[in-house]
Amino acid sequence: MPTLWRRRTSNSGWVLPSPARRLVTIMVIAVALVVEVPAVAYPPQVLVFVANTGSDNVTVYDTRLGEVIATVGVGDGPVGVGASPNGDLVYVTNELSDSVSVLESRTQLVVATIPVGDKPFGVTATGTHAYVSNFGSDSVTVIDIATQKPVAEIPVGRLPHTPVASPDGSRVYVTNNGAASVTVIDTRIDKPVGTIPVGRFPAGITIGSRGDRIYVANTGDDTVTVAGTASGRPNATIPVGDAPMGLSATPRDVVYVANAGADTISVINFPNLGTTSTSPVNRRPEGAAAAPDNSFVYITNTASNTMSVIDTATSKQIALVPVGQQPEGVAVTG
Repeated sequence: MPTLWRRRTSNSGWVLPSPARRLVTIMVIAVALVVEVPAVAYPPQVLVFVANTGSDNVTVYDTRLGEVIATVGVGDGPVGVGASPNGDLVYVTNELSDSVSVLESRTQLVVATIPVGDKPFGVTATGTHAYVSNFGSDSVTVIDIATQKPVAEIPVGRLPHTPVASPDGSRVYVTNNGAASVTVIDTRIDKPVGTIPVGRFPAGITIGSRGDRIYVANTGDDTVTVAGTASGRPNATIPVGDAPMGLSATPRDVVYVANAGADTISVINFPNLGTTSTSPVNRRPEGAAAAPDNSFVYITNTASNTMSVIDTATSKQIALVPVGQQPEGVAVTG
């Protein structure tokens, strides 16, 4: 039987019969409960920044959209790229103008330009400071992230190439391309505290997700050195392709190596060092950066002005993205 409206007897207005009132009360409570449930957060924006040495700009690639969303002009001869741990800021070394451009990742705008040493090449960042390897002055410039100003200059080995920070920010490791070594910097005092011998002409460097191992690409002898951070000594040397340059470790400690002289990547699975595989990419791969969610690895191909997208499930190239001229360094935010 349908519910009927009923008029009040003591004043004007309409009321509902008691079963209907109970139904409305239940509906109000239900709506209140729905409103109080927090919304599910949308996945954060994960961006890839590529330094294009030949066109003096940075390509910004959105991993969710799968497309380039910006091209940002920077200094002369941009080479290295490093992102702050929270992904808010991206640092780009300008080798030919002896400076670092600071980009805000949200807006993709340059917010500062910082003078550093001679021929800056690589850059890495902790939560408080950025560390820039100056290839031409055998030093590392330390930049205060809060002020975006240089605050220290640290002497390292000959021809410092690429730095990497430990996950907790307590150490920075710098490859010395002209000294077959890695300098260890204590970031609490910003001074060298050790040297690790590696292979010939060390270039790229990466660190495992737990911070217990570093991996160094030795361009001169086609190997990767694995060294323990606690012992400060090498514990393995792994053959890879011709002229390895950049490399990156995924969150699962799978290391991807860009072999510039072979147009391939080597994939090293740890702890089983014998499970190295090789996959083709484009011409002269140099830079490598892994996504934080273990989904993809991004490889810059300097001679073809492209970036390869590697699916970590298969270790194969699934996309080729046009970028600027002579892309080298690459970094992923997020």
